[in-house]
Amino acid sequence: MLSLPLDPDLHRALADLADATGCGPEDIVLDAVRARLCAEGARVREVAETLAGAHAELLRRLGE
Repeated sequence: MLSLPLDPDLHRALADLADATGCGPEDIVLDAVRARLCAEGARVREVAETLAGAHAELLRRLGE
């Protein structure tokens, strides 16, 4: 179980959005976490691929 300490303004904004969309606050937070994980995962993969490409020869030699 995860507990998120939300300041009153953020809590109110979340409650307002949940009310406006008909979703539960937990659903909105879960969607936001999923979106962030997806975006950050893609960013990390891109950086890793760039580094691997830039150092391909070194990585090949280390693998021998």
